[in-house]
Amino acid sequence: MQKIIFIGAGSMAEALIQGWIKKSVVNPKGLFISNRSNKERLQELVEAYGVNLMEDTSQLHDADLVILAMKPKDARAAMEVIAPHLGTDTAILSVLAGVSIDTMEQYLGSRPIARVMPNTSATIGMSASGIAFNQHVTKVQHALYIQMLEAVGTVIEVEEEKLHAVTALSGSGPAYLYYLVEAFENAGAEFGLSKEVVRELMVQTIAGSAEMLKSGNVEPQTLRKKVTSPGGTTEAGIKALESMSFNETIANCVRSAENRSRELARGE
Repeated sequence: MQKIIFIGAGSMAEALIQGWIKKSVVNPKGLFISNRSNKERLQELVEAYGVNLMEDTSQLHDADLVILAMKPKDARAAMEVIAPHLGTDTAILSVLAGVSIDTMEQYLGSRPIARVMPNTSATIGMSASGIAFNQHVTKVQHALYIQMLEAVGTVIEVEEEKLHAVTALSGSGPAYLYYLVEAFENAGAEFGLSKEVVRELMVQTIAGSAEMLKSGNVEPQTLRKKVTSPGGTTEAGIKALESMSFNETIANCVRSAENRSRELARGE
């Protein structure tokens, strides 16, 4: 794709831009960015990555791909603005939570459309993404979408209905893990450990645990039990989590995020 235009310039747009440029997936000269009002933000991205500003909606006409990356609440207004200027062959890639393919087709017409839910780890090529396609996406386009997203992490094709769950799990997942590390830092401070020491310990612990999960077909429960000696320190910690309904807390977290994605789809 020779010309890609981002409509919206938030953290997800930057993560993809940075990841694609790092991996040499796209030429920054072929990337154009726009947003509704924050010109200072656009200038920051231009200076950081060597991308271009979209100066006028007429530039949309010959775009190969337009990426919808604005806030979901602004999506309908933005699509109304860009729709008259899209070329007949311009494809759409949406990273918006809750905005359905049907809605995009309603505003943007019958054209190739894909919905993807990546996360901000795309910045370092470690995103976990779910993607769904409409019937207008060709085999060549399908392969290209997958290739672009695999360049910034793992991508799994799912039914569009399942993207609400993907949003709640991997889309929002980094925030949950960062929140967990914050909690460990606060807990470590009670015992006189500095934030820096706790962070170094927990980042390596999380990374090592992730590698253990990736290294084979061993269930998380089995790995947990291998660490949990009867009567030991880990068992004491697990019992504390169980007493606070840890599993149900996580389930409520995911349910709430998944429900919010559905509310966004309904325009709420």
